[in-house]
Amino acid sequence: MANGFLYRWRLIQKILWLLKRFIDLVLYGNFWIALGALALTAQTQIILGDELVWNPLLGFVFCATWLLYALHRIVGILRLKDFLDVERYSVISRFRNHIIIYAFVAGIGTIWYFFQLPFRVQVTSVMPSLFSLAYVLPVFGKSRRLRDFDQIKIYLVAFVWAWVSVALPVVYSEVAIDTSIIMMFLERALFVFAITLPFDIRDLQVDGHTNVRTIPGIIGAVKSIRIGIILLIIALVLVFGNYFVGFYSLSITLLLCASLLSTLYLVSFSNVERHDYFYSGLMDGTMLLQGLLVLCSLWL
Repeated sequence: MANGFLYRWRLIQKILWLLKRFIDLVLYGNFWIALGALALTAQTQIILGDELVWNPLLGFVFCATWLLYALHRIVGILRLKDFLDVERYSVISRFRNHIIIYAFVAGIGTIWYFFQLPFRVQVTSVMPSLFSLAYVLPVFGKSRRLRDFDQIKIYLVAFVWAWVSVALPVVYSEVAIDTSIIMMFLERALFVFAITLPFDIRDLQVDGHTNVRTIPGIIGAVKSIRIGIILLIIALVLVFGNYFVGFYSLSITLLLCASLLSTLYLVSFSNVERHDYFYSGLMDGTMLLQGLLVLCSLWL
C-alpha cells in the first residue's frame, strides 16, 4: 500500500516537473510572446475584414518577435550575472544555448518572410525594426541599449507593438488611414503600455541595479497600477468610439471589452512578489487572449 502511494506520488512529481520544464520552454524560449504578436496582428487583419489565412506578414511578425526577444534574452543574461539566483534568470541561463539556436532559426524565418512582403510593407517595417534592435542590442556608448535610458523603454514598447500589430496590417491590406484606424492604433498602444507597467514593477530591483529609472521606480508600484487601470479604461472608451462610428461590430466590441476588463483585473494584482509566470505567462498572455477572442467573432 505504502509502495503504491509512493510510486504515484513520484509519478505526480515527475509529471509536474515535466510540465514546468515545458512551460519554461514556451515562456523563456520566447514562443509565447511571439504567439502574442502573431495574435494581435491577425486580430487587426480580422477587424479589417481580411480572410484569415497564413501570409508573409504573419510569418514575418512571428519570426521577428521570436528573434528580437531571443536576442534580448541573450544580451540581458550577460548583463545580469548578479541575478542568476533569481529563478527566471536561472532558467534563461540554462536555456541559453537553446535560445541561441532559436535566434538563428528565427533570423532565417524573418529574412525569408521579409522578402515576401510587398515593398510598401518592407519600408513601413524598417523603423520599428531599427527601434527594436536598438532596444535589445548595446549600440550606444558604454554598451547601452535604448531600454537602458530612463523611462524610454515603456513608451518605445507601446509604440512599436502598436505599429507592428496595427500599422503593418493596415499597409499590407492597403486600407486608407482614417480616424477609426488612428483610434485602433491608440487603443492598442494604451493596452500594451498598461500591460508593460507590471513588468516594470517586477523589474524594480533589476532596473535599480542598472540605474534605469522607470515609472514605477519614480512614482511607486501603487500609482503605476492606477495609471495602468486608467489607460485600459481609456482604451475601452476608444473601443466604444469605434463601435459607434461603425468600424467595430457588436461582437468585436464586446470581445475586446472582455479582453480589456480581464487585463485590468490582472494589472490591479501586480506586485513585486508575484511569480514570473504571472508576468511572462498571464500578462503576456493577455495579447494572445485578445487575438483569440477577436477570432471568435468570426463565428458569432
